[in-house]
Amino acid sequence: MQNALKNPRLLLWLMFAALVLLPFITDALLGRGWVRIVDFAMLYIMLALGLNIVVGYAGLLDLGYIAFFAVGAYCYALTGSPHLALAFPTLFPDGIHLSFLIVLPLAALLAGGFGVLLGAPTLRLRGDYLAIVTLGFGEIIRIFLNNLNAPLNLTNGPQGISRIDPISVAGVSLNSTQNILGITLPSVHLYFYLFLACTALVVLISHRLERSRIGRAWMAIREDEIAATAMGINTRNLKLLAFAMGAMFGGMSGALFAGFQGFVSPESFSLMESVMVLCMVVLGGMGNITGVILGGIVLALLPEILRHSVVPIQQSLFGKTLIDPESLRMLLFGFALIVVMLYRPAGLWPSRLRRRELQTDEAAETI
Repeated sequence: MQNALKNPRLLLWLMFAALVLLPFITDALLGRGWVRIVDFAMLYIMLALGLNIVVGYAGLLDLGYIAFFAVGAYCYALTGSPHLALAFPTLFPDGIHLSFLIVLPLAALLAGGFGVLLGAPTLRLRGDYLAIVTLGFGEIIRIFLNNLNAPLNLTNGPQGISRIDPISVAGVSLNSTQNILGITLPSVHLYFYLFLACTALVVLISHRLERSRIGRAWMAIREDEIAATAMGINTRNLKLLAFAMGAMFGGMSGALFAGFQGFVSPESFSLMESVMVLCMVVLGGMGNITGVILGGIVLALLPEILRHSVVPIQQSLFGKTLIDPESLRMLLFGFALIVVMLYRPAGLWPSRLRRRELQTDEAAETI
C-alpha cells in the first residue's frame, strides 16, 4: 500500500481495476439491485459536478438546477420514443427514434441553451435573490412539463413518457445481457460502464476548466465580483458560460437517466432533487472535484442504506415497525447532514483554498 501511495501511476491503475470490478463485487455481495443503485449514484455525481461549476467555481447559488436534468431527460424521451406520434401523427407516424450518439450531445446543447436563458436575466442578482429566481425557474420547468399535454400532447402531462428506447452503443443494446470476451455482462453492468465513462469525461472537463484561465476567472468572481470587474474580467460572459457549462452536464445526465429508466415524468424533477444535488456539492466540498464526487457517493448511497436498515432494526428491537421507514430515513439523513456541517463546515473533502478561507475567517472572529 505504501508503494502504491508513493507511485501515482500504480495507484491510478489500482483505482481503475477497482472500478472495473466494482459491479461484479457489488452484485456478488449485495445483489443486483445495489448495482442499479450504484448506477444512479454515477448519475448524481455527474449532476453534482455540473452544479459545482455554477456554485463551487463561480459562486452562483442555483436552486433550480434539476430543471436542466429534466430538459435532457425529456429531450431523450421525445427523440427516442413513439410519443410524438400522438402530437404530430402526420409528421411522425412512428415517433422519432434518433441514435443515442446524436441525442446525447443534442440534450447537452439544449440544456446549455436553457442555462443561458436562466443566466441572462439574473446577471445582476446575488445571494438570496439569485437563489429565489433559480428556484422559480426550476419550478416553472416542472409545471410546464406537468401541463404541456394540451392542446398538443408534448409531454403527456403527469402521466409521463414511457416506451423510451434503451441506450444502444455501436448497435449493442444495453438493456439486454451481453457476452463480451466470454464474460456475461447483465444490463446494469453495461450501464455502469457507460456511466463510468461519461463521469470520467465530466471529471476531465471539470479538471481542465478548473486549471484554465476561465476557471481562475470564475473563482475571482466568486471571491469578489467588483474586484474581478476592476481587473478587466468580463463577468457577464463568464457567468453565462458557467450557467451553460453546468447545464450541459445536467442535460447529459438527464438523457442518460431517461435511457436507463425507460420512463420519465415531472415527479422525478422536484425541488427536493435540486436540494439533494446542492447538498452533495456543499457536503463534499465546494470547488473540489474529489470532494464533490465523495459527496455524491455518500448522499446517493446513504438514503438507500437507511431505507434497507430502518425496518430490520426496528423489527429486531421492538418486534414491529413503530416509525414509518420513509420518515425515519429522512430524519436520520437530515441529522447526518447537520452533524457533518457542524464538525466539517468546509465539507468532507474541501479544496485547499476553501479551507484557508474558513481558517482565516475563524482567526478573524477570534481576534
